[in-house]
Amino acid sequence: MNVVLWILQVALALFCLAGGQYKVFHFDELAKMPQTAALSRGGWGAIGVFEMLCAILLIVPAAAKWMPVLTPLAAAALALEAFTLAVLFAQYSLVLTATNPLMYVVVMGLVAAFVAYGRFTLKPLA
Repeated sequence: MNVVLWILQVALALFCLAGGQYKVFHFDELAKMPQTAALSRGGWGAIGVFEMLCAILLIVPAAAKWMPVLTPLAAAALALEAFTLAVLFAQYSLVLTATNPLMYVVVMGLVAAFVAYGRFTLKPLA
C-alpha cells in the first residue's frame, strides 16, 4: 500500500505543479476557455500558487521525514479545492453549455482524497 500511495502522491504532485504553473504563468491561454470567467485572474493565480504549494507538501515532508503530517493535510486540502472547483464548474456549466473540465477535477479530487485517507489511516507516515 505504501508504494501505491507514493505513486499516487508523485502523480498528483506532478499534475498539481503543472496545473498550478499553468494558472499562474499562462493565464492568457487559460482565459480562452469560457469557464475561466467564473473567477478573476487573481483568483486563478491564487489557486495556482495554492496547488503548487500543496504539490511540494505532498512530497517533501514525507521524503524528508520532517513533519510528515503535512502530506495528508496537503492531500486533503487539494481534495477540498478540487471538489470546490467541481461545484463551481458544475454551476457555471448550467448557465453556459460548453465543455468543462468537471471530470478531470472530480478524478483529481478523488485521488487526493484517497491519498489523504491512505496517509491518515491505511499507511501513515512515521
